[in-house]
Amino acid sequence: MIRALLRGAAGTAALTAVLATTAVPASAHTALASAAPEKGSAVAPPSQIVLTYTDPVRLPRVVVTDGSRRQYQAGSARAVDNRVTQAVNGALPDGEYTVGWRVVASDGHPVEGTYTFTVKGSSASGQPAAPAPARTKAASTGDSGGSSGWLWIGLIALVLAAAAGTVAWLRRSSARD
Repeated sequence: MIRALLRGAAGTAALTAVLATTAVPASAHTALASAAPEKGSAVAPPSQIVLTYTDPVRLPRVVVTDGSRRQYQAGSARAVDNRVTQAVNGALPDGEYTVGWRVVASDGHPVEGTYTFTVKGSSASGQPAAPAPARTKAASTGDSGGSSGWLWIGLIALVLAAAAGTVAWLRRSSARD
């Protein structure tokens, strides 16, 4: 009985070691690869914001704000594969602008961030052509969540199932002895 129990425990430990060393890594989230206008750049008033990510994205949200928190995006952002395009509402007046963005990566996790650029040489007045209604605050820098939590939950469930199977096998072996 003890010998069978030790064999079962050794088998469970070996299975756990194999599963832990061969576990598939969590899917990587996408990242912002480039932006136009570029982060920290000084540009003429852009007619659109173009964000390019390292992987395809969906459900984009882009907010363009000035120092007074007036919003300048026009319509909804469009995502095609790994590129998001957001139209700008009218010519931007001179000043610093913040682009807040949020997308959903192909692994299902939301990723968000912000960056700034400066408009110089604009002939536009200080008011947007037709200000967009105030909405939620611009997204903060960073990304959220992680699929590694689900990976660990799955791994633990698999180990528990293996242990339960070992116990059942030991009981059946003991009943035959």
